[in-house]
Amino acid sequence: MRLTYLLASVSSLLLVGAPPASGESLQDALGAAYLNNPDIRVQRDAADIAEERINQARSRGKPTVSVFGSYLYESIDSSRPFAFNNGDRPVASAQLEARFPIYSGGRLGAGVRQAEANAFAADAQLDAATQSLMLDTITSYVDIIRDRAVIDIRNSSIELLEGQLTASEDRFEVGDITRTDVALSEARLEGGRAQLAAAEAQLEGSLAYYVYLTGTEAGELAPVPPAPELPATFEQALDQALNSNPAIEAARHAEQAAREAIKFAKGSLRPELAAIAQAGVQEYHTDGFTDTNFVAGAQASVPLFTGGLNASRLREAKLQRSQALSQIALNERLIRAQVAQAWYAHEAASRAVAATERQVEAAEIAYEGAQEELKVGFRTTLDVLDQEQQLLEARLAVVTAKRDRYVAVHQLLAAMGRLSPEMLGIGIR
Repeated sequence: MRLTYLLASVSSLLLVGAPPASGESLQDALGAAYLNNPDIRVQRDAADIAEERINQARSRGKPTVSVFGSYLYESIDSSRPFAFNNGDRPVASAQLEARFPIYSGGRLGAGVRQAEANAFAADAQLDAATQSLMLDTITSYVDIIRDRAVIDIRNSSIELLEGQLTASEDRFEVGDITRTDVALSEARLEGGRAQLAAAEAQLEGSLAYYVYLTGTEAGELAPVPPAPELPATFEQALDQALNSNPAIEAARHAEQAAREAIKFAKGSLRPELAAIAQAGVQEYHTDGFTDTNFVAGAQASVPLFTGGLNASRLREAKLQRSQALSQIALNERLIRAQVAQAWYAHEAASRAVAATERQVEAAEIAYEGAQEELKVGFRTTLDVLDQEQQLLEARLAVVTAKRDRYVAVHQLLAAMGRLSPEMLGIGIR
């Protein structure tokens, strides 16, 4: 039967270990998504910005050297009996100042550590966004394969229904069946066409989402590669997820940054001490005089009253750390749920694949038997149509179950932090 051959063909696209075929591969799609997706570029820029803030924080503990210069026109007129600087003259001056922080109440070290923790958090957020993109691309890829397979199966079903309608009309002409049987065949055919239209619309949606993810149109898609191996037990998968999931890592680094922010805020309540050196020169062009000066020493500042600003900043930093701790707990709870959902979805889909394949075999036998029994009058047209519908639903269930099993594997890998480009073998830095 044509439907039997069709099912074997489209199902092979989702079979683990399917032979290579020409067309765009899953790795091609993943590579295009990694290079073209705007969200990854946004996250990559955020990670680079965080790296630059480390340099900025470190620079606050290094010497600073500044040069100041001016050129003025000065006019002095005094009523004093003895005044020596009266008159109009241009004045040029220049000053060099060097400043080196000695003590900042711990703010310099805390600021550097805070920036480093924020950079680690930004890197983890980039990893999380990348793995989310990889999962979405894999899902989109197999969705297109599934949708195309569904359309092929429904087209084949329509061909059968059209043949069934023709046969019903012929038998009605010779009086073997009633007009009701013909109407049933017509109704099933139109229902099949409506379902085909819905399947085509779903494919268009999947294709559009694929373009959004990868920036490229989906051509002929090759079969998916074998799914990676999963841990032996749910507990192993959960333990790896809690230790390696990038969202949890980002939250932990954010909490570390919040702890350093508290130290930074406490430092603003303490004195500051810096060594300074200044050298200057001032020239009076018309008089031919030059004045030079040099100053060196230490400068201290003690915050006495800031209107409550520093105390408020300290309270804010403590609240941010409390918020970061809550975010860690929230992420851990979310990851536990994701691991459980993916693990049991994979188990259910695996059982569904085996069950639906057996269902297809039984439905094919029942459908062929119903056709033969219809010829000798033991079955009605409605019986045959019902058997054809059950066979159609079984074939669609096989395709859907294989898609669900493949996606569930990668959902679990994403929750475990194992869906990075390197682990997927994309080979892109």
